[in-house]
Amino acid sequence: MNPGTNSNDSIIAGWISLISNIILTFIKIVVGTLFHSPVLLADGYHNAGDVIASAAALTSMRISKRPADEDHPYGHGKAEVISSAIVGIILILAAVYIAFESFSAFFHEPEKASIIAFLTAIISLVWKQVLYVYTIRIGKRTNSKGLIATAYDHLADVYASFAAVLGIGLALVGEFYEIRILAYGDPIAGIIVTILVFKLAYGMLIEAIDTLMEKSVSRERLGNFTSLILTIPEVKRIDRLRAREHGHYVLVDLRVGVPGELTIQEGHDIIRKIKKTIMENHQDVDEVLIHLNPWYDTEGT
Repeated sequence: MNPGTNSNDSIIAGWISLISNIILTFIKIVVGTLFHSPVLLADGYHNAGDVIASAAALTSMRISKRPADEDHPYGHGKAEVISSAIVGIILILAAVYIAFESFSAFFHEPEKASIIAFLTAIISLVWKQVLYVYTIRIGKRTNSKGLIATAYDHLADVYASFAAVLGIGLALVGEFYEIRILAYGDPIAGIIVTILVFKLAYGMLIEAIDTLMEKSVSRERLGNFTSLILTIPEVKRIDRLRAREHGHYVLVDLRVGVPGELTIQEGHDIIRKIKKTIMENHQDVDEVLIHLNPWYDTEGT
């Protein structure tokens, strides 16, 4: 797949997410206000935060695609990681807001449920589920941290919309069968959603912090790099191997021992061979930094 095509796909998905969030925010706030639906109104204000999150993710994706320059020799990949952290913080704030609204609802007379509000919540649920599947698929294919964060933001909205559907639906059933307790189904569902959103946001923040703090890739992946490097006959020893994520791509840094009597040209050819082997097997590796150390056969004796 052409990297340029991947880049365009992620940008298009970012724009679709942003426009969808703007439309859904408008619909939820208008319907929630007209039909006095606190849960839909709360979901609408939550969606307003998603507009900011989507805009941040889209901006970061555009920045991260910029080539390396004099001030940023390793590229701009971490811009997406920063936006991922921003989305995580917005989700935490949204969870706090949903929790506050849910607990407050227990101390007020429940509002009369509306069929229009119920249908709006269902549309939001389906729309956000489709957006989640779409963005997570493209985000993982392009390894775009910003788009993956946007996908998880959509997933949090799926939880919130499900709570709205459940809450309004229970209230409608309660009104039809005159079961008063069901009118409080919405705040109970809201509390459950709060826990789910907090868990989602916490995972996103930890991953973003790990990347910003230069955390190494997994041991399994380092082991795979090791196996590939040792397929090069001239490599006699691996003195050091490090690799870290830099947004949507990976940087590999290694020191290897090669026969000390090789010429500079032969050493250069070995470096190119190692780079080619790693990058052909790992499409997300953008740079391989290699230092050659002299190795002599007497070292093993």
